Order: sequence, then C-alpha cells, then structure tokens
Amino acid sequence: MTFTKPHLSFWQIINMNFGFFGLQYSFGLQQANMSPIYKFLGAAEDKLPYLWLAGPLTGLIIQPIVGAMSDKTVSRWGRRTPYFFIGAIFCSICLFFMPFSKTVWMAASILWILDAGNNITQEPYRAFVTDKLNPSQHSIGFLSQSAFTGLGQTLSYLTPTVLIWFGFSALSSPEKPIPTTTFIAFIIGAFFSIGSIMWSLYTTKEYPLTFEELEKIKAAPKGFFAPFKEIAAAFKEMPKTMVSMIPMMVFSWYAMFTYWIYISSSISKTFFNTTDGNSEGYSTASIWAGQIGAFYNFITFISAFAIAKIAVKYNPKLVHGFCLTLAGIGLLMLPGIHEKKTLFIPMLGMGVSWASMMGTPYIMLAGSVPPERTGVYMGIFNMFIVIPMFIQNLTVPLYFKTLLGNNPENAIRLAGVLLILAAIATQFIKFKQKENSDTTAPILRGGGH
Repeated sequence: MTFTKPHLSFWQIINMNFGFFGLQYSFGLQQANMSPIYKFLGAAEDKLPYLWLAGPLTGLIIQPIVGAMSDKTVSRWGRRTPYFFIGAIFCSICLFFMPFSKTVWMAASILWILDAGNNITQEPYRAFVTDKLNPSQHSIGFLSQSAFTGLGQTLSYLTPTVLIWFGFSALSSPEKPIPTTTFIAFIIGAFFSIGSIMWSLYTTKEYPLTFEELEKIKAAPKGFFAPFKEIAAAFKEMPKTMVSMIPMMVFSWYAMFTYWIYISSSISKTFFNTTDGNSEGYSTASIWAGQIGAFYNFITFISAFAIAKIAVKYNPKLVHGFCLTLAGIGLLMLPGIHEKKTLFIPMLGMGVSWASMMGTPYIMLAGSVPPERTGVYMGIFNMFIVIPMFIQNLTVPLYFKTLLGNNPENAIRLAGVLLILAAIATQFIKFKQKENSDTTAPILRGGGH
C-alpha cells in the first residue's frame, strides 16, 4: 500500500523545522566570529582560509555518508531523528568550549568537531522535509528552513552588539584575546543548538516506514562499505538537474566563503586602515560586520516566504538569478562605502540572495530526486557546497598577496563578481517547471487540511 502524506498546517511545518534555528545560530556564530577569533589569537591574514578548512572537509566526508546511512536507518526513534540528536549534542559541546580556546590550533580543532556535528544534523534535516511533506509543500518546507536560517543567523550576528548594550566588553587584549561578548555568544549558542532540536523532536514525529520502504531497506546491501557503494551508484545515476546546477553552486559558495572570511578585515581596512587583530579598530569592525550580517539575515527571515511564492509561481531560475545579481552588485559596492549607516544598503541584496540560496536550489532539485535516495542525494548535493569552499580555502592564500594585493577589500570585490557569474550560470540549469504554481498560498495564509 502507498502512503499519502497529509497536508500539514503552517505551524506544523514551523515546528518540524524549528531545529534549523539552532543549527543556523551555530553556523552564524562561525561565520561572524571565527575569523575574528583566529585574528585575536594571532593568525595571519593570508592564512585565514586554511584555518576554515574544517567546514568544507568535514562536509565533504560526512554529509554523503550520513545521508546514505539515514536513508537505510531503521530504529525505534525513526530514520532521521537519531542524526538530529547526535549532531546537536556535538554542536552544543563544541560551542560551549570554543571561547575557552587559548591558541589558534585549539580553536581550529574545536571547529573541526563542531562542523562534524553540524554536518551530521544538516542533510538528514533536508531529507526530513521530503519525508514529511507531500510534493506540493516541498517549497514551503525548504523556504521555512530559509526563514529559520535568517532568524538564527540574525540573532547570532547581533548577539555581541546586544551584549555591548548590557555593558559587556568587545575589546581584545593580550591577556584576554577572546572578548567577553564573543565568549557569552557561544555559550548562548550551545543552549540554542540542543534546545531547538529537542523542540522539533518533541513536536514532530517521523512517519513509520511503509512495507515497501522496509522491504527495500532489507534488500539493500549491508556492511561497512554499503554507504560508499550507495554513494557511488547515486553518482552514476545523478539527475540531470543536479548536474546542471554545479557551475552555479561553485561560483555561489566560493563567493560566500570569501565574504565570511574577509568581511571583518575589509571593513577594518576601509574605515580604520588596519587589519591588526589586536587593534581597537579591528574589534570595532568585527562588531559592525556582525551588525550588517544580522541585518542581511533579518532580510532573509522576512523575505524567505515571499521568495517561496514567487519562485513557485514564476521561474525559479530567474528568481534565483535576480537575487544573486543583487548580492553581487552589493558586494562590489561595499569596499567603496565610507559611512557606517550606508553599509546596510548592499546587505539588502545579500539578504534576499541568502534566502534564495537556502531554499530555491532545493525547490528545483526536490522533484528530480528519487524518494528512496533523498538522504544520499541531499548529501551529494551538499558536496557542491563544500567542494567550492574547500577550493577557496586552498587557493585564496596562493594569490591573496599577489592578485588581491594583500587587501581584504579586493577579496570582497572578487566575491561580488563570482555571485554575478553564479546568476548567469543559474540560467543554464535544466529544470522542468511544475504546472501547479500556487501550491504555497494556503500554507502562507496559515491554513491547512
């Protein structure tokens, strides 16, 4: 017998995806604070990408394997749930201990474990959307995750500024290299990470596997090498839509990683003419970078559901390309801005682009992926994110001093150019537009059956 998935209400979808809030609060803390933490601990500017290798390398290794394993998992707790829970525990522990780092390599080592935890959680969570929702609600499911990405990262970026308002210090010193504001932000993140996942697990249960699904799992190869064989088979049979998305993903994520690594240094260079991690100017610039990061993530939060409707009603390729172009133009403008309040203008484009990046590619992808391979294909698709990041980490140090003139402002300009190239590449994706163009409307009105 086949199982017809019920039409979930708006709040049911919110509850099931609330765990994404804690996951993205964790990612936001990394994006906003890891380069400053490394600089506070004495890292050189051109070596920063090497210290960010943890994310892409752990994602490259872990996510396809975890995705393949979760497709074949049968347990009393469900198929995806064990991965959410285990990953959240690792994340919370590492977030708690990160601000106690005394050296660059201690911080980098904790980041490796933290990213492993994040990666254990993330792709099963993506697969959970297609497990739980019928096809007409895939778009709202993925875009609600985009909304929580915006909310979680908004608060994580903004937390140090809020702590300053309460009188905590944001300054670094040789005796206390990691500021108090950063210290407290990571402790808060540790509680959010485990708390939000536990809420989703409490309010949302997985559907029992059907007889057909159980039989397929029983018939699947067993043993240590089974996930690797499954990944290899999935690569050979990769949907054309996924293959055609590779250039867009390469340009997009090389650009975003460049932005996250160098935004604090770029602002510090533009406004204070320094990239010294122990200077007051750099500490101020890292707070400003957090503020504009919070702003663009807030734009992500409020625009995600609107982009869901527009992407389904019109052509997702055009919508995504337009959003990427806005972000690219904004980053090209950013190093030329010399008034703090004007820094927020380019972030409007970054916000809508980030909302689209977190949802629209998955809308295009979801209909082309076989349901029984959702986990492994979501893991493989994540490789299209982490491989560009990995390449960025390895290549930028090779040309930072020469092609970029040892200037972080030029790194931000490079990111802008790459986002525009990503927008162009988006238009070459082989994607079949669904005829049902208003499937998200009932959900966005808060309705359901």
